[in-house]
Amino acid sequence: MPNPVDRIQTELKDALKARDTVRRDTLRLLLTALKNEQIARGEALDDNAFQAITKRLVKQRRESAQQFRAGGRDELADQEEAEIGVLEIYLPHQASDDEIRAAIEALVAEQGWSGPRAMGPLMQAMIARFGATADGKTISRIAREVLG
Repeated sequence: MPNPVDRIQTELKDALKARDTVRRDTLRLLLTALKNEQIARGEALDDNAFQAITKRLVKQRRESAQQFRAGGRDELADQEEAEIGVLEIYLPHQASDDEIRAAIEALVAEQGWSGPRAMGPLMQAMIARFGATADGKTISRIAREVLG
């Protein structure tokens, strides 16, 4: 399997040929962020660093889209959401809320946990289980609901 940067460069060429401006601009942004991080570290990026950078860019786009929607700038929010769609291709499949809830409920039942004191060990176990496939905020929100 080619490394992520090679894959992105190939897909950038395809986007240029197809005149897909959203994809082209988003891939250029991602390549720039990757190169900047590589320069800052002084070494090649591993898969974890690649995913962390991509997740950071997705998070930034989500926050921007939210702010644009709140400000009544739907066209800019749509642009940010289109960029999120391009970036998410490079991230592993994200666990659904239902998958996370089922795992939390099973662990809580197995361990007999309840109340806010169980939050720390529960979060630690769920982050270890889901890793990059689930957002910490989502896990925390669902854990609070289950432990409620």
